Amino acid sequence: MAAELVRGQNHPLSHVRLEIRISAGVPVLAGATLGDEQGMVHGRQWVVHPGAPVAHGVEAAPQAAPEHRLTVDLAALPEAVHRLDVFLALPTGTAGPLRFGAVPAPHTAVYSSEGTEIACFTLTGLDTESAVIALELYRRQGAWKIRAMGQGYDGGLPALLADQGLRDADDLATAVHEAAARGLPHATSAPATSEPSPRTAAASAAQPAPGRQVPSAPHASQGASAPDLPAAPRTPSASQTASATPAASTPHETSASGQTEPAHPYGPPGADGDGGPGLPHSGGPVDYTHPRRTPSPPPPPAPTAADGQPARPVAGDAVGWSMEERLYNQIWGMFEDLARTTAAYRSAVQFADSRLEQELDQALADPRARLSGAGDAAREAAHDRRIQLTDQARAALDRDLAQLTDEAEVVEPALPPAYARWDNPVWHAYRAPDEEPMALRLGDLHLPESAPLSIPLLVRLPLERGLWIDSGPVAAVDDRVLDSAELRHLAMEAAVALAARLLAVHPPGAFAVQVVDPAGAGARALLPLTQSGVLATPPAAGAAGVSQTLERLTRRVDLVQMAVRGGAAEALPADVDTAQQLLIVNDFPHGFDERAVTRLRYLADEGPAVGVHLMLVADRADAAAFGPLLDPLWRSLLRLTPLPDDHLADPWIGHAWTYEPSLVPAGSRILQEVLAEVVNARAKRG
Repeated sequence: MAAELVRGQNHPLSHVRLEIRISAGVPVLAGATLGDEQGMVHGRQWVVHPGAPVAHGVEAAPQAAPEHRLTVDLAALPEAVHRLDVFLALPTGTAGPLRFGAVPAPHTAVYSSEGTEIACFTLTGLDTESAVIALELYRRQGAWKIRAMGQGYDGGLPALLADQGLRDADDLATAVHEAAARGLPHATSAPATSEPSPRTAAASAAQPAPGRQVPSAPHASQGASAPDLPAAPRTPSASQTASATPAASTPHETSASGQTEPAHPYGPPGADGDGGPGLPHSGGPVDYTHPRRTPSPPPPPAPTAADGQPARPVAGDAVGWSMEERLYNQIWGMFEDLARTTAAYRSAVQFADSRLEQELDQALADPRARLSGAGDAAREAAHDRRIQLTDQARAALDRDLAQLTDEAEVVEPALPPAYARWDNPVWHAYRAPDEEPMALRLGDLHLPESAPLSIPLLVRLPLERGLWIDSGPVAAVDDRVLDSAELRHLAMEAAVALAARLLAVHPPGAFAVQVVDPAGAGARALLPLTQSGVLATPPAAGAAGVSQTLERLTRRVDLVQMAVRGGAAEALPADVDTAQQLLIVNDFPHGFDERAVTRLRYLADEGPAVGVHLMLVADRADAAAFGPLLDPLWRSLLRLTPLPDDHLADPWIGHAWTYEPSLVPAGSRILQEVLAEVVNARAKRG
């Protein structure tokens, strides 16, 4: 029986020779783009379209038509190809419809070369889009899968092609439309195929997955950065409800007003113009090579899975020059897979509920049925159908969760210290590194449907965005409401654990931590840092301590900026510490006057570019006296919580993920042991 997919759902492929049948009801263009590991298309030769209908084992039609049959030979694809996107576009320059919302929902079906239907998907929920990615075939752990996409573009085919990295997208889109209008002949004869199967009523009525919330308007101009993601999702139209985030792909955080704001927690812009952390993707593959790192050869391809069986999980099977990069990219692949499979499950449950409601309304609409046994039978049948649909959806989700859980079980033990939990044995063999890692673990993310499976939340280094540990009221996991003093202590403990991790994963002397604790309220939580001697200076107290620390760091930012701009970094005064600096501010804004607040905002805006990073431990309500003056500061920081809280959203679907901080297990001495090794490594380095 063929799998009936909903948007975001995937399905394994056990055949390499496929036929994709498309029924649109009106003439459409059909083609395919071939993408690398990041989903980027390397040039026109990787686009199969009416002007070039046969290439790389893929064959499409040379003209617009209501029905299409694309043939795909996965074994014939270039080795560098990891994704194949099947796209549809409405012809231009005709009297026909200009948007998919005005035509019947296109239906797609995937068949084996023997004529067996494998999966089908109906593209519902489209509106103003004139081009859409219907299906995606992608390689995961050496095996191929198909994913129902339905990702539309208001800008039509030019926007779709540009989003996949083609620099001459406008010219190519024009050539595609002109070739379709001419109806160029096939380069080869079309293969014989069987008749397409009719659409099912359930597929026609399928609803899109829940959409992401729209980012708040002030965030668009704050100048924060977005991450270099492996396999970054495409930019959808504004009306598409269940696709990627409309810009660069980043996790998001929910604002106090309930809106979802981009979290932008990742590292520096890529050399390829990806915008790195914060700017929309401008095309070209993402460069994951760490600066100053000697590249090693890429890993050999993962073994191909047996027919119908998922591949055995392997730690580090993603793209990358080093194991660290491969693990980073693999974790982001797991994050995306979990987001999309959960979206598919929720969409299927929504459809089952909607169908049940419609069938119950129909059963109650006829008075004769209400007064006879026929009405009871119809209602019972409707409930049985809902149970069947939800059971099928849950079975598909459980299948994907089992595969992701197996993968997590092999990936977690293989993580380096920068990515590992504090209970990972890798910390017991900790030695100070010789170079900076590419990312850092801030905690874990999970969804209610997939507990206890969790995904590490990794951020790129150096930190391009400050951190805010929220010490405000949060309901505990067991529904206890903790008092203010306990919450502030837990928030400071979370900040200390992150600071210790940052110190541990940098080379000796390359990273320093300074603390501002105006009232001394964080003294107990700060003991691991103060007793080990890793702090550059003792925690600053009182208004005078706040002023002196901010003045010193502001001077450092100014001097380094001038030195960098003038190309004279070696001319810095001897008293300027060139190591990266992390400033932890406890109980903000206690002890801060307007001048100090202005300096702190300056450090948050200008500091990251020259190695000065900020971590606030604060309750936003405490800063209410400053009014909207501090709103840009809060929005520039990535909000974390000392207790599990569902305030982060993924960049693909927009699920509310529960964040759990990365804390040291109760009673463990690992933090003190790691910090002692940091101090010893500094002493040896001199």
